[in-house]
Amino acid sequence: MRLLPALALLLAASPAYADTITGRVDRVTDGDTMTVAGTKIRMHGIDAPESKQECDGADGKPYPCGERARLALEAMALGREVACRVTDTDRYGRTVAQCSAGGTDLNERMVRTGNAVDYRRYSKGAYSSAEAQARADKLGIWSGRFTMPDEWRRERRER
Repeated sequence: MRLLPALALLLAASPAYADTITGRVDRVTDGDTMTVAGTKIRMHGIDAPESKQECDGADGKPYPCGERARLALEAMALGREVACRVTDTDRYGRTVAQCSAGGTDLNERMVRTGNAVDYRRYSKGAYSSAEAQARADKLGIWSGRFTMPDEWRRERRER
């Protein structure tokens, strides 16, 4: 019987069960994944180009859009204090969360700047207006042509 309170406390402290994870961003893996206070966070409702993914710019020339997305998130978050509201745990064991820094919704900002897309399958359209604005303004990946990140991953798995 003494184990139950200890187990409940342990589960409440676990990132998968916590409501919010706060701390400094230690590492940015790619445009939608970062480590906050030692916890790997997959940003909820957005999908950024993969690290090795290339897109075509406005001039038709390929550029490393996955690397640009990572650098954009790094510029917004690396070393900063963030608050990440946990929404789920993904199939890879990562904590899925909506993150903000200094009052800015980082998930929305990545989409609004054209460095990620609204991942409607999970967001239910939460970032669709930000995506529409980035597309209209021809920002980031919307400046040229690109393959949607989930399609790009699927094509690589099929090879």
